[in-house]
Amino acid sequence: MKATPGAGNQPSAFMHEEQAPSDWRTALRNAGLRATKQRLAVLEAIGRQPHGTVEEILDEVRSDLPTITIQSVYVVISSLVSAALVRKLELPGSPARYELEGHDNHHHAVCRYCGRIEDIACVTGKAPCLHPEAHPGMTIEIAEVVYSAVCHECALVRQEEGAHH
Repeated sequence: MKATPGAGNQPSAFMHEEQAPSDWRTALRNAGLRATKQRLAVLEAIGRQPHGTVEEILDEVRSDLPTITIQSVYVVISSLVSAALVRKLELPGSPARYELEGHDNHHHAVCRYCGRIEDIACVTGKAPCLHPEAHPGMTIEIAEVVYSAVCHECALVRQEEGAHH
């Protein structure tokens, strides 16, 4: 699945409100991390572009730090995921994507035509929202649901294409 640039990057109702750099500094310190300019820039970039790939996040970060490398962004993102400040999304047919960790137990709907990603509230409200019948020797903590969907724009385009045939 190929994502359209900028698709699904609207701020989510499930995400943190736009946080001030001082809030990110506190969150980083509370997670045991130093509040470096690279970490702050990556957090701000992910806040502006939820569900972004590393390359998309790099483009955002370079507006503040023009010389940052993709390797540095990978290292920073890895530390933010480990610290539970950022959530890594591993969606079928897509490179890894990242969003701010809101600890809100939401899921994702992905348009199967353009790749747009939208957050979907979990019906049960608390994790895990699904419980398999058999899970010997394990305690299920998180259930991630990915809805395969068609966004309204792609549905209109497909409807118009169908009318012309």
